[in-house]
Amino acid sequence: MTRPLAERRMQVVLSRINGLDYRPGRVATFDEFIERWREEVLTKQQPSSARAVKSHLTCYILPQLGKLRLASFGVENQQSFVTRVFEKGVSRKTVLNVLGTLSSILSTARDWGYICEQIDVKKLRLPPRSVRFEAPCFTVDQLQNILAIAQEPWRTLFCILTLEGLRAGEVLGLQWGDIDLERQLLHIRRSAWYGKIQTVKSQASETVLPIPAALLAILKSYRAKWKPNEQGLLFVTRNGRPPSSNKVVEYRLWTILDALGIPRCGLHAFRHAHTALLLHSGATPKVTQRQLRHADARTTLQVYGHVVGDAHREAVEKVSSIVDANGRQPATIN
Repeated sequence: MTRPLAERRMQVVLSRINGLDYRPGRVATFDEFIERWREEVLTKQQPSSARAVKSHLTCYILPQLGKLRLASFGVENQQSFVTRVFEKGVSRKTVLNVLGTLSSILSTARDWGYICEQIDVKKLRLPPRSVRFEAPCFTVDQLQNILAIAQEPWRTLFCILTLEGLRAGEVLGLQWGDIDLERQLLHIRRSAWYGKIQTVKSQASETVLPIPAALLAILKSYRAKWKPNEQGLLFVTRNGRPPSSNKVVEYRLWTILDALGIPRCGLHAFRHAHTALLLHSGATPKVTQRQLRHADARTTLQVYGHVVGDAHREAVEKVSSIVDANGRQPATIN
C-alpha cells in the first residue's frame, strides 16, 4: 500500500470517528461473542428452534468463522462463507437457514454495541434453485384406507390431523381442557416436542378452530374409552408423557403405509391433505390461512399451492367453458 492510499483510508476512518453520532464500538471474534450469545439469547428459544441453531453453529458457523472478528465479516467474507457452506453439498434452503441464524447473531451484536455489518442476501450470490420439492399429500382414498385400519389411539390422532390440519406437535400437546365438546371448539394452546410440552410455533398458531360434526362424534367416542392421566393429555406414553412424533411415524404410521402400499412419509402429509381438501371445497385463501394459522396468506399459497391438483384444472376448465373459444367461428374479413 502506498502512502497516498493509506492517507485516503485514514480519511474514511476519521470521518466516521469525527461524526456527531459516533460512539465507540466493541470488538470480538465470533467465538467470543457466540459464547455469550448462547447464554443470553439461545437459552430463551424453544428447544425445537434451538436444536437447529446449535446444528448451524457446530457444523458451519464456528468451524469457519470462529477466529474471525465480527467487524471483518463484510460482504466479501460473507460470500466466501456461503460458497464454503454450499461446497459441503447442502441445499439452497439450508444455506438460507444458516444465514438466518448468522443474521440473528449479528443483529444482536449490533444492538449490544459491537462493530459488525449486517447480512444483505441481495448482495450475495446464492446456490441455484433446485427442482421444486413437492411435499407428500394423501389422497382421499388413501386417507380413508389409513383411518379404516388404524387402531386407537392413533386412529383418533390421525382423524384430528386430517379434519383440522394441525401440526404434529400441536395434536400431541392437546389436553381435554382444550376441547369444548359442547360448543364444538378446539383451542390450540401448546405443542409437544420429543415428549416435552412447549409453546406453539408462533402467536398466530395459538387460536380456536371449529370442530366438524364428524370429528365431534369421534372425540366423544374416544373420550369414553380414554384412560385419565395427570396432565389430561389426549395421547400419552406409558410414562405419562406426550409421544414423540418421530416414534408415532416410525412405529405407527409407517406400519399402516407399508401395509397399504403407500410411500412412507411423515405426519405433515395429513396437514397437506387437509389443505388440499379445503381449497378443493372452495375455501378462500383467507379462510385457508385462518385454518392453517399462517401469519401471511402468501405463505399459505406459496407453501401449499401445489396441492390443489384437480381443483386447479377444474377451475381453468370452467373459465374455458364460459368463454367457449371454439364455439363461434371467426368472421371473414374482405
